Amino acid sequence: MADNMFSDLSRVIEQVGKDKGIDRQVIVDAVIQGMLVAARKKYGTYREIEASYNEDTGEIELFEFKEVVEREKFIDEEVEIPLDEALKLDPGAQIDDSIGIKLDSSDLGRIAAQTAKQIIMQRVRDAEREIIFNEFESRKGEVASGIARRVERGAIVVDLGKTEAFIPPREQIPGESYKPGDRIQGYLSEVRQTTRGPQIIMSRADERYLMKLFETEVPEIYDGIVEIMAAAREPGARAKIAVRSKDAAVDPVGACVGMKGTRVQNIVQELRGEKIDIVPWDEDVTRFAANALAPAEISRIFLDEENKELEVVVPDNQLSLAIGKKGQNVRLAAKLTGWKIDILSESAASARTAEAIFNLTLVPGINETMAQNIFQSGFGSFTALAGAQIEEIMTIPGYDDPAKAEKLVQEAKTLLEKYQREGTPIPQSPQAQAMAAAKGDAKAQADMRLKQELEKLNAQEGNES
Repeated sequence: MADNMFSDLSRVIEQVGKDKGIDRQVIVDAVIQGMLVAARKKYGTYREIEASYNEDTGEIELFEFKEVVEREKFIDEEVEIPLDEALKLDPGAQIDDSIGIKLDSSDLGRIAAQTAKQIIMQRVRDAEREIIFNEFESRKGEVASGIARRVERGAIVVDLGKTEAFIPPREQIPGESYKPGDRIQGYLSEVRQTTRGPQIIMSRADERYLMKLFETEVPEIYDGIVEIMAAAREPGARAKIAVRSKDAAVDPVGACVGMKGTRVQNIVQELRGEKIDIVPWDEDVTRFAANALAPAEISRIFLDEENKELEVVVPDNQLSLAIGKKGQNVRLAAKLTGWKIDILSESAASARTAEAIFNLTLVPGINETMAQNIFQSGFGSFTALAGAQIEEIMTIPGYDDPAKAEKLVQEAKTLLEKYQREGTPIPQSPQAQAMAAAKGDAKAQADMRLKQELEKLNAQEGNES
């Protein structure tokens, strides 16, 4: 068996390397290691045995090394050899030399040869896994397609030919279902090396998958003329992408939509009907946010650069459109821009402005015009003034003098301390009082209706009994 196993080794090495795509030296090393393990299993680990591949003969050669000692000091024949015997093998042998004695590899036996075979096959499998891992590691970030084979714990297993990929539930488009044999496409998002071999994660829910689909479908993106700056998705429902053109003659949105919408429709079809908004990117975040919130009309936008927050005011009849179904439109716009976005209607914004100006005029010496300037500088109440730094107050028009700014802060603090000391609530504007009263009446009416409905229900139950 051993003789059959290792005979014509050169041909076997070449064939395996060609069939498996494995470097020849990897296979040679595996064969050497396999032979060495087999030899140690037969002769024992106590003996010093080495194996090497002879390129000329195409055979694995085994050598046992022993220390040359004087005949009088010879004790252990497994690790030592007397000088007189060593001289027969090598006329130049000397005391303390290590001399190699060739072993007969055909004497290994069936069990030893089988052990060697197992190691060789394991090494070949490891090499195959390494090749697959390196191949898909280099393909990470690409779109791949394969055949759906089965579902394991909710994950779709996809046959990619050389290996399998997994699409976990979180990376699937909600509502999609695949039968074994269906062709499926996805984004190679992650490649991991595990003890069981490479684990490849595919995604159909990733924003990068959407971007790759546009790159494939739109030649201007592939050529670098049009660039996708950002993308946001709620898989299966709606997505937004922001694009810009490096060529003034090319309309980035038009290029992505295509003639009669053919390009974007192809992508929508691949994503099972996911609606896609294509918006022009702008380096001015306020204009970009207005584009991202389309199709809603925007009245004005207030910017808080420090906290990366935007307050967007829209006409009352545009409020639900700007927010979108279950907040979807504003949520995607916020993700696309990278800024937190708060939506306010015109009436709510006006009411808040009126309340802020009324609150600021409570400070002695502050009239309505001055209060408007303070409010437009980012201070919505005298409480905010009381907690502000002098340098911040000096940014308000008319308060660039440190003494004047300090006086305003001190007056705001004095007023706040007065209300706290007296334990009285801070006055509200007439509009705010009217709104609060209206809310209170509405709540009272709702409570009354609920009480009446419960009384009717109890009466019905009493009649039935």
